[in-house]
Amino acid sequence: MFRVWSVCVSLVLILWGTSEKVQGKASKLWLQPLNKTFLQTGVFPSAFLWGVGSAAFPTEGSWDADGKGESVWDRFTRHTDPSSDSYIQWEEDLESVRYLGVNFYAFSLSWTRIFPDGNAKAHPNPAGVQHYRRLIGKLKELQMEPVVTLFHWDFPQVLQERFGGWLNRSTADVFADYAAFCFRTFGAKVRYWITMHNPFLLAVQGYGTGAHAPGVTGDPADPFIAAHNLLRAHAKAWHVYDKHFRPHQHGKVSITLGSHWVEPPHAQATPTNLELCQKAMEAVIGWFAEPIYGSGDYPESLKASHRGVIPEFSAQERLWMKGTTDFFSLAFGRETQRVGQGLARFGQTVKLDLRSVLVWVQQTYGDPQVLVAESGWFSDASVGVEDTVAIYLMKTFIMQVMQAVSVDAVRVFGYTAWSLLDGFEWNHGYSMRTGLFYIDFSKPERHRVPKTSAHFYRRLVKDNGFPTENTPRIEGRFPCDFQFGVSESVLQVHLRPFSPQFTDPQLYRWNVSGNGALTRVTGVLLHTQPAQCTDFLFIQKHLFLLGVTGSSHYRFALDWTQLAPGRDPEKVRFYRCVLMELQRRGIRPVVTLYHPSYRSAVEAFVSYAVFCYREFGALVSTWITINEPNRLNEAYAEEWQTVARHLLLAHAKAWHIYDAQFRRKQGGAVSLALHADWVEPANPFLESHKSAQQQFLEFELGRFLDPLIGGGNEGRGNTSDDERAELKGALDFVALNHFTTYLVLPWKQPTPLNQEHGCALMMDATWKVSHRGQALVPWGLRRMLGWVRNRYGDHLPIIVTATGVDDQAVHDDQLRQSYIRSYLQEALKARELDAVNLRGFYIWKLQDLEADQEADLQFGLFSSAAHHSRPKASVSVYRDIISHRGFPSAADLRPLTCRGADNGTSCELCTRIAENKPLLFFSVCVSVSASMLDHIF
Repeated sequence: MFRVWSVCVSLVLILWGTSEKVQGKASKLWLQPLNKTFLQTGVFPSAFLWGVGSAAFPTEGSWDADGKGESVWDRFTRHTDPSSDSYIQWEEDLESVRYLGVNFYAFSLSWTRIFPDGNAKAHPNPAGVQHYRRLIGKLKELQMEPVVTLFHWDFPQVLQERFGGWLNRSTADVFADYAAFCFRTFGAKVRYWITMHNPFLLAVQGYGTGAHAPGVTGDPADPFIAAHNLLRAHAKAWHVYDKHFRPHQHGKVSITLGSHWVEPPHAQATPTNLELCQKAMEAVIGWFAEPIYGSGDYPESLKASHRGVIPEFSAQERLWMKGTTDFFSLAFGRETQRVGQGLARFGQTVKLDLRSVLVWVQQTYGDPQVLVAESGWFSDASVGVEDTVAIYLMKTFIMQVMQAVSVDAVRVFGYTAWSLLDGFEWNHGYSMRTGLFYIDFSKPERHRVPKTSAHFYRRLVKDNGFPTENTPRIEGRFPCDFQFGVSESVLQVHLRPFSPQFTDPQLYRWNVSGNGALTRVTGVLLHTQPAQCTDFLFIQKHLFLLGVTGSSHYRFALDWTQLAPGRDPEKVRFYRCVLMELQRRGIRPVVTLYHPSYRSAVEAFVSYAVFCYREFGALVSTWITINEPNRLNEAYAEEWQTVARHLLLAHAKAWHIYDAQFRRKQGGAVSLALHADWVEPANPFLESHKSAQQQFLEFELGRFLDPLIGGGNEGRGNTSDDERAELKGALDFVALNHFTTYLVLPWKQPTPLNQEHGCALMMDATWKVSHRGQALVPWGLRRMLGWVRNRYGDHLPIIVTATGVDDQAVHDDQLRQSYIRSYLQEALKARELDAVNLRGFYIWKLQDLEADQEADLQFGLFSSAAHHSRPKASVSVYRDIISHRGFPSAADLRPLTCRGADNGTSCELCTRIAENKPLLFFSVCVSVSASMLDHIF
């Protein structure tokens, strides 16, 4: 193992060479990254070809049956097991292919099954020839195209021993003879030929590191010599087809080249980093692509670094080599990524970015037609048929191809899912699985069982991509009583800055002696004015920002610690002034009593609630007792059941006190707000994942809502009969804080203490995400609202009391703008199409704090005070939607004016005057004082 690793490191250094400057044709890909698209739905062109592939050695088995000769992989692995038994069960293979509904099946011929000793001038093995004739004929009968690879690494062992394999120039001539036989024998029914599969891996792993057959190591020149002869063999085969078979068979020939993708370290596109990235690409795919699709010679970076080691093409050979392909055949699989990772030696990041590779090929080699001839990943052998992760990797790769086609205009005409069956995966054996169909290798029958990835691919092929499952954009307005709001956490008490007005009863005369000083007038006392809400300058500025959004409602939490008995009465007055100013501006408050950040007792909370109802209730029409109790209990580990019970009882007691003592006079409504992110079954083909979805939702929402408003589990938990009676009905509306959507699956291992719901969460890699990793999945909001309505009915209104996304942009926060538009669209669909009794939608939140920016938590519509409270572009978007009450038709874009809906911001001048009241009062004071002084003196 140590020797192989040492050889690998040496080979990497050889391939990389020195850091001479590389003038890459596609370096602008790193300078100007691809248009960032979050395309998540769409279909491929109608003529797009879908396929699935396999290789002979991992799947055929029967390594010495019916006259087959030994290959280098048979010798290298000493593998005599039937593998997937595809030589015998080829008809079952085709049934599997037909199940997928694909257009083509890509497979490789076993050279030694046709010519046991590799010599194509000898008599072929009739059994081998008949096998492939049957396979190709049946595919044509099923109206599926065979895509046939002549050579996928299983080189004849006899030729390896006789000639030294691909280190011998004459091997190219032997391969050309073999290719000619295959073209002549099978070509009438084959439209697409691949000469060889991923020669990069064969050269590096087979003749460098020794990790692959034939396991040659030692001479640093060997990988380059093998690669040179592989290229010559390909070109000879192409010329044979072009001259002797193309005129009457009309097929196409290519070579499948493997690639990885690299990004500059830390996304720094410096000239040096660009050179290194370009060299990394040229050291893998460019090594073989440049002679065929480019100049006819090796990349300059390789030649400059390896003169004397890398073979040279003569001028005649360059002309002969160049253009020996009819389309670009690309492999993007695990093994190339792994080897490519070793080449990224200077901090580059190897990324699973198939789209960028496709665009690199387009820009480097003149926009060829491209077949993705291998695309897939692997699963551990223990995964079995429930290969959920494989589904999302496949979805990611295919989505990247769709983006390359639709956004970048790359001419991809087909996609090959790799691979059809589990098999003996080369040097990894049975420890790694790549198939869409599962095989239990412990049983002799070798039945093909479709994995969930097979079901997924079948559906995708049928749909020709990812057609939208959601209702298209609708037009319509929200009603006048719909609550457009902004939501905050705890609104901290700000007693400073403070500007008291008219608190000094003395009268002063100015500039009596010409020194500009004020001189007190004795014997004269003025009437002082009591404390005013305008004393609190923070309130005026804060609510001015709120008014700019056009919101009709403002949700915030009181700071319980500042309102405890014996605290400063000025803090009570601060909150009262906030409420009075909101009322004056026509903005209705929604007040949360408790935004959890510390422990509390039920009795203490109820006393606090009574205090707040009494002090502020006349100014508050909507109360939230506790914010997100389903998140608070996460901090209590094994005590979560007790904590949940106490939180529910605290809310219920506060609700009953309001109902009995304050509702008749104050007329408000009381609820609690639950964190309500949506979850989708990670694997829609498994009932266990669908059950996990319901289990998670019942834990997150049902354990709090069921006892309050029903739902089927009112009696569960550790509550007594009296407590259940107290909880029942203690809710006036359903308040939900919704931000994102996750994928949910059963937790396989023992459930950790903070995962009481017994589920694991993951994300779809194709979803748009924020800087902090929050996925933007607008349809998740609609589904969450629908779930609540279906479970609890529509007798209680629903309010989305907080929703938003972080966005790092200082001003043009495009992510948040998209979030507001798309999530409000889904809210409108829920109301209009699903009959959800939705009454409000509150954006989280008004303004960034300094701590938010330090922690990358920029959820605010305005920048922080330290950044001058500047409005971001999303403010205008939200205000525009509010002014139109939604999304009216193009024929009726007039803002909708609702009676009594003025929030005090329609007159900008009036608002600015209100903002500067202290200055106005001072002006009036000066005028009055001057008049009095004139009268006295």
